[in-house]
Amino acid sequence: MNPALWLARTATRVPDAPALFSGTRCLADYATFAQRAASIAHALADLGIGPGDRVALLCGNCTAYLEALYGIWWRGAVAVPINAKLHAREAAWIIGDTGARIIFSDDRSAAALAGILSAETTCLSVQSSTFEAMREGPGQEVPSTLDADDLIWLFYTSGTTGRPKGVMLTAGNMASMTLSYFVDVDEVRKEDAILYAAPMSHGAGIYNFMHILRGARHVVPESGGFDAAEILTLAPQIGSVSMFAAPTMVRRLVDEAKAGGQTGEGLRTIVYAGGPMYEADILEAVEVMGPRFVQIYGQGECPMGITALARHDVADREHPRWRERLNSVGGAQTEVEVAIFDAEGHEVPRGSVGEIVVRGRTVMQGYWQNAEATARTIRDGWLWTGDMGHMDADGYVTLQDRSKDMIISGGSNIYPREVEEVLLSHEAVIEVAVVGQSEPEWGEVVTAFVVTASDAAVDRATLDALCLDRIARFKRPKHYHFVKALPKNNYGKVLKTELRDMLKGEAEI
Repeated sequence: MNPALWLARTATRVPDAPALFSGTRCLADYATFAQRAASIAHALADLGIGPGDRVALLCGNCTAYLEALYGIWWRGAVAVPINAKLHAREAAWIIGDTGARIIFSDDRSAAALAGILSAETTCLSVQSSTFEAMREGPGQEVPSTLDADDLIWLFYTSGTTGRPKGVMLTAGNMASMTLSYFVDVDEVRKEDAILYAAPMSHGAGIYNFMHILRGARHVVPESGGFDAAEILTLAPQIGSVSMFAAPTMVRRLVDEAKAGGQTGEGLRTIVYAGGPMYEADILEAVEVMGPRFVQIYGQGECPMGITALARHDVADREHPRWRERLNSVGGAQTEVEVAIFDAEGHEVPRGSVGEIVVRGRTVMQGYWQNAEATARTIRDGWLWTGDMGHMDADGYVTLQDRSKDMIISGGSNIYPREVEEVLLSHEAVIEVAVVGQSEPEWGEVVTAFVVTASDAAVDRATLDALCLDRIARFKRPKHYHFVKALPKNNYGKVLKTELRDMLKGEAEI
């Protein structure tokens, strides 16, 4: 099933429905949106692009991103969304690895790529007159036919260690994820809108499908990105807004709302994922903004589609184990099975910690031109996520940490997130990351990197006492480093590898 066929059907059913917005300005209805995608497909054919060929997208959030994306699929080609925050050489490596000959970019990225790409590669800025002519020209009459196993989305992992890997996602994978959203995450109605504040190359962009199917509105903030004040001003004007947000974005949104005496009017649903949402943060988010939050757990290899924690679970304070559920990532989504395995591939008893594994129609086809990595990650049909966790008797899954982040001290397993949760409960602590530091006697000792409010007076003794009051003595940090900021990659994830390098003396603390 070609996603472009969904667009074509919606354009036929509700041609005049408003589709693409920049802020509050409507730039295209669904008939115009579909016509532009068809024209871009025709232009790609003239450039020698056929079904199965890869076409990259390297630009910031804009409505033209969706036009180009659906033009690629209308042609039957494979979209390669690349994070616009990457260095030009990192992006060029991905482009070369996929063999993409056409790149849709913005002016900034086009300038950065100049002189780096091969002569066979053409970079087309969506801000150029060339692109304007492409989308207004003759159109390919109908979308190309695609089967469920046909590749449509080639997503590159963040690559915090070594080169990123290309995750091959098929039309069937995306259809599975889309239909699960309606069952497990949220309903979408014609009067709704999706706001693209997080990068469209990732989770925010993947959530376009549901809103295409329902003929809902697609809104890109005028800033093109995440600005908490802008979103809180824009949402009431647009109305019935859904958005995807990383936990750090939720934190900033709540802080802005509190400062302005706002409650998130106009925001219907905020789906959060992409990193740990600490208990104190989500409790305050619901208190300030109400029951607008849904959590999902997924990864590029099973996009947005492993588990979901429903709105009522996030807001519930009556269930006997509501706090445990709030700290979980919910239960398996409809289209997949989720289990907890030990290192030998055997399912562990409920409540025991192991590696989270998943199988089902949302799981990727494999890694692009990397059979070895595929074989390591998908075994006997199960995708090994690399995340450690446990499942309770009701099927709720609670994440511990990435398997590589677990600390083994004196033979005892320590999960950094548990320690981070305690430290973050102190009102002066803004961010924290806990890692293991090599130590001859114990193997590893727990070490915390802490970011505090600028005017806060908090010291090691205070945090030590907090830990001793909440968790076992052997889990408390042996060392504390108070830092101004934590190192993060272009996706906003904390780079614990860099923190470990600091402890080895390979980088400055």
